[in-house]
Amino acid sequence: MGDRGTGLIGTIGAVVVFLAFLLFAVQLMTNLYATSAATNAAFDGARLVAGHRAGPDDPVASALARARAEARVRAELGQFGTQVTLDWSASDDEMVALRIKGPAPRFLLPGLGRPLGFDQIDRTVHVRREVAR
Repeated sequence: MGDRGTGLIGTIGAVVVFLAFLLFAVQLMTNLYATSAATNAAFDGARLVAGHRAGPDDPVASALARARAEARVRAELGQFGTQVTLDWSASDDEMVALRIKGPAPRFLLPGLGRPLGFDQIDRTVHVRREVAR
């Protein structure tokens, strides 16, 4: 009679550890997917600006190309696109640089994401400007 139920504590502990690893794996996969989608959308937006027909010395055409690219980036990202910031300030005459930054989707508790690096998505893409010859 003294051995009844002794495996219950070990089983509960094993289930808790398994669920913790499963939650971590889900968070990791979600973060990798969100980072990949954000990088792809940023590259598409920077490629659109780099390939627009007007030169970089035309501020009106450049601003219009950036506005179109930002709309496309936000549309590609869906609901996540409303939460990100887009920064074009590192661009120059030869290269278009787009930095996309926003909160990463999470499944972990709010305090656990920061030490693991799962709290922010911060990606920068660089694309050469296309010059007609």
